[in-house]
Amino acid sequence: MGRSMRMRSRLTVACLQQDILWEQPEANRHLVEEAFAGVEADILIVPETFSTGFSDTMAAQAEEPEGPTLQWARTFAARHDALFVGTWTVKENGLVYNRLHYVYPDGSYGTYDKGHTFRVSSEASQIARGRRRVVLEWRGWRIKPAVCYDLRFPIWLRQDAVDLPLDYDLLIVCANWPASRHEAWSTLLRARAIENLAYVAGVNRAGTDGTGIPYSGNSAIVDFKGHDIIAAQPDRQVLITAVLDAESLDCFRERWPFYLDKDTL
Repeated sequence: MGRSMRMRSRLTVACLQQDILWEQPEANRHLVEEAFAGVEADILIVPETFSTGFSDTMAAQAEEPEGPTLQWARTFAARHDALFVGTWTVKENGLVYNRLHYVYPDGSYGTYDKGHTFRVSSEASQIARGRRRVVLEWRGWRIKPAVCYDLRFPIWLRQDAVDLPLDYDLLIVCANWPASRHEAWSTLLRARAIENLAYVAGVNRAGTDGTGIPYSGNSAIVDFKGHDIIAAQPDRQVLITAVLDAESLDCFRERWPFYLDKDTL
């Protein structure tokens, strides 16, 4: 099934709070297949660098733009008749990007390169920053992708429109956000939902990485009021799903048009 331009009243989102196997791409792809087996949803989301983990060797593990993980993702999206969203590192024109891919069931795809590389790690020295903000459409929903550290930068994720319809209905954030800063992760997910009058799906990894850093996950799907629709149990791999309702979102935006008073400076 290709892309539909007709608005669906409801969108089912499934998020895997994955315990990523350290630097094992093939094993992680198989893990994702098993975790989503039998799942029916419109969007399937995995954490940042789901195939390798967030490691100091990300650049060395980077694939060609249409490498094995993309080919796998095409088959996976087609099998589930769903949009697949996840990141892995890609080398292109002499640079390496932490590239989020959104892969449609018909095999077509788009990309968003992480706009803010994490300077308190080796990522900033290995990975080039993306400069292009992206909003995609899937089954009539407008969706903005973001990656981990991007979540700290509200202007980068702000709705650009000054009237209805707003730029996006759903913000997706794929992350490797350590347990030591889980309060910031959880707070910022809800803040981005409130200030942008949008649903937010934040998908973080769980488990301990190959350097001993623990990740609690704290993945959540949040509504436009900042309330959890569903929150993942922390500290373990778990799959969460939620149904997003377009009518409720539209009614709230019309009843509370905060976007009309946005700063324009």
